[in-house]
Amino acid sequence: MKRRSFLKAIASLSAAAVVRRSLAHAGGRNNDKPNIIYILADDLGYGHLGCYGQEQIATPNLDRMAAEGMRFTDHYAGSALCAPSRCVLITGLHTGHCFIRNNKPLPVEGNVPIPADSQTIPKLLKQAGYATACIGKWGLGYPGSEGDPNRQGFDHFFGYNCQRQAHSYYPEHLWRNGEKVILEGNANGKQQEYSHDLLTAEALSFVRGHCDGPFLLYLPYTIPHAKFQVPDLGDYAEKPWTDTQKAIAAMISRMDRDIGALLELLKELDIEHNTLVMFASDNGSAGGDLLGKFQGAGPFRGQKGTLYEGGLRVPLIARWPGRIAPGTTSDHPSCFEDMMPTFAELAGVTVGEPTDGISIVPTLLAQGEQPRHEYLYWELKNNRAVRMGNWKAVRTKKGLELFDLGTDIAENDNLASEHPELVEKAGEIMENAHEYSPFFDWKYEGPGPGKKT
Repeated sequence: MKRRSFLKAIASLSAAAVVRRSLAHAGGRNNDKPNIIYILADDLGYGHLGCYGQEQIATPNLDRMAAEGMRFTDHYAGSALCAPSRCVLITGLHTGHCFIRNNKPLPVEGNVPIPADSQTIPKLLKQAGYATACIGKWGLGYPGSEGDPNRQGFDHFFGYNCQRQAHSYYPEHLWRNGEKVILEGNANGKQQEYSHDLLTAEALSFVRGHCDGPFLLYLPYTIPHAKFQVPDLGDYAEKPWTDTQKAIAAMISRMDRDIGALLELLKELDIEHNTLVMFASDNGSAGGDLLGKFQGAGPFRGQKGTLYEGGLRVPLIARWPGRIAPGTTSDHPSCFEDMMPTFAELAGVTVGEPTDGISIVPTLLAQGEQPRHEYLYWELKNNRAVRMGNWKAVRTKKGLELFDLGTDIAENDNLASEHPELVEKAGEIMENAHEYSPFFDWKYEGPGPGKKT
């Protein structure tokens, strides 16, 4: 071939074709089915990371993840509280349809279990030959129940089964595949075995043991949920802050450090080009110093437990070298229920039962047109919220408020009186999106749209 013809042929190759050819020689394994690592922080707000505006807490590895991948600006947790948010994530159903709709303590160690026949992400991916692990905080069923992670599609589980036990970073025991793991170093009030470090070591071990793939690693860390405990304060020891503030910052930076170790392991094992890594948080920032000192809600109103943006909008970072373009930002409105169809599409399996999610693969890979939700919906206790395009409606006992997120991201200006047609539409969505739940149903008694559900 003449040089001119050769150069012309090279120039005609699309960028996508070049990426595919480079991946074929990148040393990655099972390129048709990527490994998936989904990391979930606990009570981390939109404003707690450097790449989302944080200036006091160092998060260099998560910032690097964003620089090397995609940062989402309009991503939402499944709920504003732990258990329902995790239920949405795992089952692909929003809180008007999913089984767990609120935190609900039981008289045993553990939480209300999701039903045995629930469609879950790990069950779907096992159909495609994935090894599956949950390492961290579960919260969707007590040990041995139908909601136990080993009965919901996870081959391997290590961590806290009960979210109430996860309030301590020095527990006397954790669980591994139905067996209680006694932590002798924490007996009788001692603090020698830091649970976060144990979770990280288990996660790294799982990745090393399954590097031939494909695998799903769900890594729901407990940082930075209270209690605020950390082995050392690191770079924050001499800050002119309170002990609690120093601990919070050190915890978040410690988690960031260990995510960096995980990314380095993927590179060491030569599987980073075939591994999608995502990072999010289970709800918006909790109150106290997380919200105040470190401005955890970013520019938003509200906090954990509320259905304003500060309680629901969370970081989402996605990194997949060679597949997700580096340094990209997406304002596509997405939510936890989207993870099920997204992971299923990447794994090549069909979501067999109804889901409220929409795959965001077109956004991640910049391929084709991204379908959009008609609306996103949440309910918590007697409160409900719906996002329709840039319009956000929030219903509390005070009535229904309407905000234009396009011009009022802080939800300060209630426009309900000016747009009665949108108030009516939002009220109809709130009623139609809700289905009866035997454990979490309620009677709405406040003013505004809505009657007995």
